[in-house]
Amino acid sequence: MAKILVVDNEERMCKIIQSGLELEQHRVDIALSGQDALLCLHSGQSYDLVITDLKMQQVDGLEVLEEAKKLDPAPEVILITAYASQQTALEAIRLGAYDYLIKPFEISELSLRINRILHQKQLEEENQRLRAQVTAPSVPNLIGKSIKMREIHNLINRVAETDATVLIRGESGTGKELVAEAIHKQSNRAKFRFVVVNCAAVPENLLESELFGYEKGAFTGATQRKLGLFELAHKGTLFLDEIGDISLGIQAKLLRVLQNKEIIRVGGTEKIMVDARVIVATNRHLESMIQTGLFRSDLFYRINIFPIFMPALCEHKEDIPELIQHYTARMGRKAVTAAARNILMKYDWPGNVRELINVLERAAIVADTMMDVQHLPEELSKQIKSADLYSLPDQGIRIDELEKNLILTALEKAGGNKTRAAELLGITRRRLYSMIERFGIRPE
Repeated sequence: MAKILVVDNEERMCKIIQSGLELEQHRVDIALSGQDALLCLHSGQSYDLVITDLKMQQVDGLEVLEEAKKLDPAPEVILITAYASQQTALEAIRLGAYDYLIKPFEISELSLRINRILHQKQLEEENQRLRAQVTAPSVPNLIGKSIKMREIHNLINRVAETDATVLIRGESGTGKELVAEAIHKQSNRAKFRFVVVNCAAVPENLLESELFGYEKGAFTGATQRKLGLFELAHKGTLFLDEIGDISLGIQAKLLRVLQNKEIIRVGGTEKIMVDARVIVATNRHLESMIQTGLFRSDLFYRINIFPIFMPALCEHKEDIPELIQHYTARMGRKAVTAAARNILMKYDWPGNVRELINVLERAAIVADTMMDVQHLPEELSKQIKSADLYSLPDQGIRIDELEKNLILTALEKAGGNKTRAAELLGITRRRLYSMIERFGIRPE
């Protein structure tokens, strides 16, 4: 049983379709114009399927189709028309129509198309349910069920129950701190502190006293003893982010702590035993830094006991819908339209998940209801249009079909004027006539 919206200027046609489909236990609403159809689509009701006439005054079937595909979830659409052409069919499929029917048609034929849609939808939902059961993440707040993210979940689960030093590598914005926190929360140190320090954000002359603490009188302004982050993380976990940015002097002292499990406060002489698990992260290529003398090789070997490489978002784009759902829900906003989601899926995200979150936060601010294409930064749409222009699908293309469709599109844009169509295509009028004849294109 499906919730269906039938749209046609002819009330008799609507009633015939409604009666036939209700006999098959479908719930059917009717709209006698394109304007009424848009009101129904935005009334808060969720339709599984829209069956709409193509030729209608003011708002036609293609506009209803386009608006329906902006919804989330978007219903499938079947177009019905007595004036079908190849151009119309191509345009309808391009805009996302599932199928089209030529009037007159039998209700049984329409029922067959509907049952095919519902069966396909049922299979997709079942596959999603099974995938969710098999690939349910074991690490809260680390979103993603792709193969790459499942590998990260597995590594976290394995290393969490040990005290091994972990080196998390990856580009900025990939979630390295989330991984470190997940390791801590799943370890036997979870009831103690998880202490974070961004080594790149602390000036070099202060980083040593931040990490190891200082004694009263160690320097001007040191009016009392201060515990360092290693001491604060005792029995817990210390996360050193951007470790590739620390100086060689601090690297030497850090190596001693990792080897001996002891620190000496700045200005002090007493050795203090510390029991803090250390997790480090960097977006730098440490091996190259070793070659140029900017990073100690002995420290690298000491922290590289259990490396975890975080993938860039462009390497696991299949996780983007789940990321969108998670962060829009956290913002308390409504969902993203299908058109906007399509752009978000195609964009390369050089700033990774952090950039995606920033884009969603901005869209949530400027959007009144659902977040749509116009609420996204303009550069996203520009990059997609540029990339799509020269993209080649994995299944390949047929050049003849591409040329024919381009000619049909140019003729449509030019209103049938062949001289103008040739100008749009950048070819001579004689060549256009030759191609029209070769492809058997007939004027409408």
